[in-house]
Amino acid sequence: MQSGDRRGLVPPGIQAVKLRAYIVEDNATIRENLIGTLEELAAVETVGVAETEEEGKRWLQQHPQDWDLAIVDLFLRQGSGLGVLEACRDRGTAQRMVVLSNYATPDVRMRCAQLGVDAVFDKSNEIDGLVEYCVAHAQRAPLHTGSGPVASE
Repeated sequence: MQSGDRRGLVPPGIQAVKLRAYIVEDNATIRENLIGTLEELAAVETVGVAETEEEGKRWLQQHPQDWDLAIVDLFLRQGSGLGVLEACRDRGTAQRMVVLSNYATPDVRMRCAQLGVDAVFDKSNEIDGLVEYCVAHAQRAPLHTGSGPVASE
């Protein structure tokens, strides 16, 4: 996963809030690279991960206030990211759902929009866009105290 030399994306004088991200991705290599990239470049703190639809739905429903951003892959080892997205449609107004998928086709993007997804990024060529989205969201996110529980189900 290449993100180029994008250090310092937060403009000088702007205090970025650490976004609490929950990541639903079944590929361990992609997940770990994503976590490292977002923590380094976008002030993102990963509060938990899931590899299956059921794990993702359960954690997000049990911790409704402990995340700011859910990053969801659509094709999982068990189940679908669509089920995860459906399960957190009633999220808080400041919480964001994004999809990171190898299948970011127009039809998939339309289905995601119907589920209330805030953005869709293609894993193969839109990682920089995801980083920029996280930086922008961190600048607008409300302050939260402490960090939510780390979950790895």
